[in-house]
Amino acid sequence: MATERSLGALLRSLQTSSEIQDAFALLPTATSLLSMLGNPLNLSLLASQLLSAPAIWDHPVDLHACRKILSVFNTAAITVLHNDTTEDTRIPYAGPPKLGREEWVKAIVTGADDKSPRWRHLLLIGGVLLGFEGQNRQGLSWSVRKKLESALVTAAQLALEELDPNGGIDGLCVTMVLNYSFELLSDFERGHLDYDRLLPVMVDAVYSSPEGLERGYFLGTVDKDIVEGPAKKFMWSPQSLTFNRVVGISSSPLVSALGPLSRLIAHAVENAREPSLVVRTVDYIAEFARTLMVQWRQNKLSEVDKTEETDFLDPESLQNTIPGLWKLLRNSLYSTVIVLRAVLGRVMNDKVLAANKNAPFLSMQALHVLRNMYFITSRIGQNVSSQHMFVTLAAVDILSQYPDLAENFMRSIKPSDVGQIPAHPAERALDLYFLNTAELFTIVLSPTCSEELLISAALPYLPAGGNNNLLDIFEAAHSTCLAVFAIPTNASIAAKYLPFYVDNLFAVFPNNLSIRQFRLAFKTVLQVTAPPSPIANSNRLLPSILLEVLYDRAHRASGDALPESAQGYSNEDMGKSIPLSEQAALTLSLIDGLCFLRVDDLEEWLPLSASLLNMIRDPDMRAQCVQRFWDALSNGEMDVERANYCVTWWSTKGGRELVLFGPEMEHSNAGSDQGAYMSGAIGGVAPESKL
Repeated sequence: MATERSLGALLRSLQTSSEIQDAFALLPTATSLLSMLGNPLNLSLLASQLLSAPAIWDHPVDLHACRKILSVFNTAAITVLHNDTTEDTRIPYAGPPKLGREEWVKAIVTGADDKSPRWRHLLLIGGVLLGFEGQNRQGLSWSVRKKLESALVTAAQLALEELDPNGGIDGLCVTMVLNYSFELLSDFERGHLDYDRLLPVMVDAVYSSPEGLERGYFLGTVDKDIVEGPAKKFMWSPQSLTFNRVVGISSSPLVSALGPLSRLIAHAVENAREPSLVVRTVDYIAEFARTLMVQWRQNKLSEVDKTEETDFLDPESLQNTIPGLWKLLRNSLYSTVIVLRAVLGRVMNDKVLAANKNAPFLSMQALHVLRNMYFITSRIGQNVSSQHMFVTLAAVDILSQYPDLAENFMRSIKPSDVGQIPAHPAERALDLYFLNTAELFTIVLSPTCSEELLISAALPYLPAGGNNNLLDIFEAAHSTCLAVFAIPTNASIAAKYLPFYVDNLFAVFPNNLSIRQFRLAFKTVLQVTAPPSPIANSNRLLPSILLEVLYDRAHRASGDALPESAQGYSNEDMGKSIPLSEQAALTLSLIDGLCFLRVDDLEEWLPLSASLLNMIRDPDMRAQCVQRFWDALSNGEMDVERANYCVTWWSTKGGRELVLFGPEMEHSNAGSDQGAYMSGAIGGVAPESKL
């Protein structure tokens, strides 16, 4: 009787409470009663009231309120499961008989009646399903679980058909519940969802709604609370309204589960029947990314380079507030990348989206999205995420099939002031994206475009290795130049700019260029100038000239080991490889280029390479260079003709002796007590003959 009286009091309170917080204070009591009541009719009545009570639903509600109702049914289901599986050896209280799980589920689901709209039914059904089956609890029989899954999908379908066309809490609630429960649905039930209706609802909920990322406008509002502190550094107080807003966005039911929700949107993209919905989704994301970039550009934080944050930002802000903002921005980036991956996968497999009128433009939009969000990517590295790399390469591959459109795209994203290094970090991030992307398009761009855009954009950054703010762009500029030079149709460009490039290469090594980077760059330059490159026809001596410059530099180089930062080893190789000197690095670079020389040039450069080996005094460095020299001659880098000459030089032309023993081998025993004298010679020095 006490339980029934409590139920009556609760139901009256749900009808009469004037404040929504008072109604929320009743939810723990409702949760307890749902797990204790033994009368199915009372369970259905209470469940129905929780979905329709004026004290809760006659007020404006948000997703936090919806999640509280979901939690009531979820917690009640977990409690019922726990009570049913826990053995109690004490004598039970002689109360009403307990309902079995199936009867309890049936009674609760009956509460999803016509007194409440369909979208609220998802809170009940989803909560029960999560309570019994979430976290691999397996609390229901297969037949009951199947019925519950079917009921959830049916409720979602009906809710999608009845959505408010002006947008509202109903679509957000459908998105939230499906996100929480989607992994529990079988493939059969997932196939019954209407993704054509669901996809626009979810995209709007995530990227536009006040419960989501607010179209990116939250980023611009942060600026008003970033002020100059006493130490002449920018500070962003944890008590500021904008920081609380960022925290609120990050903790919202949708954004806090943005990873699974993005994968659900990607699944909807892959299964939507109408291709135009995929195009609209990309438009939506492109607008979000564009707004985010504009808002960031207007933020004071965008004026601070990541390498200078400790100089210009308050330590407390760096520790407490700014990391939260960057975490939200990173999650936004990952979300868009996940969706774009599904879009490009759909483009590859859908004949409508793969058509000429769709495929290149979707690829361009995807690349524009990545560009507008590159101020985030540049902080974490574009190679960190395999999905980001897939989106980039897939979009480039598709757009490369349309060279004219690819060239138009590159012109649309070219630096605002080609040939100059911008002062603003946000503009430099866009330059970095341009160079990294341009490197992938070099094979389809015309020589004119390559020279006007790519080379012109890269030239200012080539000598900038000493500036820590420009280190990433410095490396990208070198990679882009090498990629342009390597294209056969760009032979005239390579011949024109190679002298300037090589001068810069030697100017920045070893202080601002690692050994690995220098070796790769110089090897690429030699490959560009060697046969069968078109440059080799008009500049036959160019490889030898380049090697002569390298040889002269190696003669004058230091033999002291370079610091670790200049070695260029990966984390796995750190501590295992021998530190090299500048002289050893230049020698290795010369050896790397031997495979590109003509046979008549090898006749000159094999002995010179061996002489450089003998100039290295450190035995470990010399041993590594000798091993590399032997590998270059014997491991297949040379073609048949070159390899044949190398064998001849090694075996019959003194190559072996020159490499292993040096040019003074014949005098190696000079100065010893026992000379190499002929027996019987005149003088008392020679030993007496034993014959």
